[in-house]
Amino acid sequence: MAKLAMFGGSRTIDRGSVPAEQIRWPIVTEAEHESARRVFDSGSFTSNSTGGGEVAALEREWAEFVGAPYCAAVSNGTAAIELALAAAGIEPGAEILVPALSFVASAVGAVQRMLVPVFVDIDPVTFTMSPAAAKELITPRTRAILVVHLHGLPADMTALRALADQHGLLLIEDAAQSHGASYLGQRTGTLGDIATFSLNVVKNLPTCGEGGLITTADPELHRKVVLHRQFGEDLTRRERDYVSRVLAGNAKLSAVQAAFARCQLDRLAEYDAARQVNVRAMFDGLADLPGLLLPVVPEDRTHAWHILRMRFDPVAMGCPEVAPGALRTILHRALRAEGVPLQQYQLVPLPWQEAFRERAGFGGYPWKLNDVAPETHRAEDYPVTTAVIEDSLTLQRWHLNPNSGPVLLRCAEAMRKVWENLDTLIPIARSVEHRPPWSEFTEERVEA
Repeated sequence: MAKLAMFGGSRTIDRGSVPAEQIRWPIVTEAEHESARRVFDSGSFTSNSTGGGEVAALEREWAEFVGAPYCAAVSNGTAAIELALAAAGIEPGAEILVPALSFVASAVGAVQRMLVPVFVDIDPVTFTMSPAAAKELITPRTRAILVVHLHGLPADMTALRALADQHGLLLIEDAAQSHGASYLGQRTGTLGDIATFSLNVVKNLPTCGEGGLITTADPELHRKVVLHRQFGEDLTRRERDYVSRVLAGNAKLSAVQAAFARCQLDRLAEYDAARQVNVRAMFDGLADLPGLLLPVVPEDRTHAWHILRMRFDPVAMGCPEVAPGALRTILHRALRAEGVPLQQYQLVPLPWQEAFRERAGFGGYPWKLNDVAPETHRAEDYPVTTAVIEDSLTLQRWHLNPNSGPVLLRCAEAMRKVWENLDTLIPIARSVEHRPPWSEFTEERVEA
């Protein structure tokens, strides 16, 4: 049995020995360089959907790729969420359902429109919003459901569509992590009333920095998105009149970013196909490790594999008395020492982010609009979200590269080495005094 690196043994993966061409992301080719030169030579740096150029071309190509009639390109994924809500005309103070496990932007976009995010627990298998939990949180103030296709796996859109229709709610897809994934044969971006994507540099479809896309089948929603994208101006006019029809800011995408994203889109399907093979090969090498719970993909959908989340089961590992967080902590140390760059994705549920606990940044709004009392946010309100955060780690970015197959197999080798040494690690986990990072302030809130 090989000695663990954390105890002085040899590392399984020496970062310096991993070829950059296996893990670099995004991949920049001559096509990207040429696209930038094309924009520079054209002198058209802020082209828009009505004026043609790179932005309009990206919108057409993405709409065709996902199968949506309309697409608007914007400055980033958070702006995409805010503009989708602006287009819907939801009144300030209204509530919008948001999953309790997601990146903060999923809720910030709502707050920026003075909407109150109501946090919903997730499904333990898909890590996406639980339709049953969502149903229990709908009130007369609820106006929309924002569902996140977390890590690249589409949510249960059949149940959520039925729930939205039953209550007359707008159904929004936050598809920032699910480029190219499908549900019942339809790609994300076509499953709700309106959908938002991120083109952040670490996404499956990246640009050179930030960008966003909004798709819909509703021409009126699309018209209002475009209206809100540039100071409320009507961009269908032949000449710009500088007249603002609604109060709005500036969320345009630059031509350089659009050109870069178009090059990436040309290779998206190819990269996705390679990723499917590489990730599956890695998981095949881990399938027999006791207590390691690998991601599950229901038969009715596909996974974009933006993030790989693996959970750890103390009972199956023979240590039911060890707290999941303590076990995760010791496994994290051991795997990082072996060179596997696993990390946590979100340290607390969204409602326990400091910004939401303190309602900081907008003077207590939008909550003041409804005179809402501070929430308690007990751990039992989000049992699945807290469990997933406590007992899991994620692999990010390395696996996005289509050439990552060899290094992913080495990651699997390192994980097998750690599992061979569980008899050494579990006693250490037993001695770890672990409290979830949210325990202190949740206890304070409950006592209050």
